[in-house]
Amino acid sequence: MPGKSRAELIRGYLSAYQANNKAAVAAVLADDFTFTSPYDDAIDRATYFERCWPDSPAFSSIVIERICEDEDAAFVLYRCETADGKTFRNTELHLFHDDRLRAVEVYFGASYRDGVFVAQKPSS
Repeated sequence: MPGKSRAELIRGYLSAYQANNKAAVAAVLADDFTFTSPYDDAIDRATYFERCWPDSPAFSSIVIERICEDEDAAFVLYRCETADGKTFRNTELHLFHDDRLRAVEVYFGASYRDGVFVAQKPSS
């Protein structure tokens, strides 16, 4: 039986990510963790740390707007501000096994700078 709610686990994960605390994030990821986004197709945890982990803090803020829990899964909607002032919202599906994060699927939202929409370049 899990010790913490899914919302508590997600808040801890995103807080550690914002703080660039790789050890804290690594501690909550399951050994078989996968990460999926429009750029990544179920990459493993080692590849996640290689591709997705910033060398320095990338976000000045991550504000959770909503978390919806459903047993071993939860959706989170959050707003970020990057170190260079861009803001965006994402939705993520987090899948758990006990208190470990087993998978994250990211769905990107629009980006803004100073309140003005910034079109993103399509990936090739």
